Amino acid sequence: MITEYEVGDEKVFLLRRIIEVRIKKNVYERLRRRFSKEEIIQFSEEKRVLHHTTKRNLYYITRESGIPLLGHAAFGLIDRGTNLIQVRPITGCNLNCIFCSVDEGRKSRTKANDFIVDPDYLVEQFRKVAEFKGKGVEAHIDGQAEPFLYPYLPELVRGLKEVRETEVVSIQTNGTLLSESLIDQLEGSLDRINLSVSSLNPERAEKIYGVRYPVEKVRRIAEYIADSRIDLLIAPVWLPGINDEDIREIIEFALDIGAGKRWPPLGIQKYIPYKGGRKVKRVISFKFFYEKLRELEREYGVKLVLSPKDFGIEKRRRYPSKIRKGEVYSAKIVADGRGFGEKIAVVGDRVVTVLTDRDVGEHVRFRIVRAKDGIYLGEEV
Repeated sequence: MITEYEVGDEKVFLLRRIIEVRIKKNVYERLRRRFSKEEIIQFSEEKRVLHHTTKRNLYYITRESGIPLLGHAAFGLIDRGTNLIQVRPITGCNLNCIFCSVDEGRKSRTKANDFIVDPDYLVEQFRKVAEFKGKGVEAHIDGQAEPFLYPYLPELVRGLKEVRETEVVSIQTNGTLLSESLIDQLEGSLDRINLSVSSLNPERAEKIYGVRYPVEKVRRIAEYIADSRIDLLIAPVWLPGINDEDIREIIEFALDIGAGKRWPPLGIQKYIPYKGGRKVKRVISFKFFYEKLRELEREYGVKLVLSPKDFGIEKRRRYPSKIRKGEVYSAKIVADGRGFGEKIAVVGDRVVTVLTDRDVGEHVRFRIVRAKDGIYLGEEV
């Protein structure tokens, strides 16, 4: 699964359609006299590794990297104190949504680096957290990314499903990378797809997603999922003044194709502006949002005001950590961070994002300024 081509003065190897390895052509010519192509790709230090979609630097996180999978918002595992464990195998997105809460996609102005996690390492660490949580765990694959960019997704889904405590494996996706054959591969291991569709109108969809959006393909894929053994939940983001008229069409579409066999067919989301995310002009109150949802519930006879109970989500003990807000640590920087001015350090079995200009390999002293939901942020002191 290696594609090779040249760009300027670089030899480019594309692995599994997402991992881009770039080596200067003169360096490659020198190395190929003594080493195989595979050896050069794997072991050469004179290379750049990029995310093929975003063109940002890409860190491959394995067990051998020494980077834990708990503590970061963008990759690994997130435990928010319930029986649902968020699984984040990759960063980067093929869309540029105008409402993106994390400023993702090729047009991002805040993201400096991307990450991809080895599937065996991810399942191994998930198993530890799931065993602590007990039976009835949901593995929800999501992230600051389009999860279907992850080249090992079928293997990851099967691995998560095979964990004894796993009851449900679900995934969030924009649907643009799905295919019938991929759905067939995932049947039997994947329980639910949360499909983010905020417009079925080609012109509005292009405006909302920032790219040419394949509406008809997503329609077809949604119907195929609904006819499969995988449950389908369609999850539009309501953007007041932009896609108001689309919400009714999406509701009708979801009901027509038979979405929601085991769980609710729709999960309409309120647009919420986030610091660092992309903003749209109009924001409505939660009161107004839920009033409108209840009106639509009465009109269509379908539940739209949802709660964690609708998905079997319940509170569970958090996987233990000794890190507390306000504490000061000194640690080695092991990688560049997700955003500019961020680095990644390791404290015990957790990663901490540290705001510092120091280089990878240096030690940094920092104070923990955020420790919510097992995600840690430190500031250099």
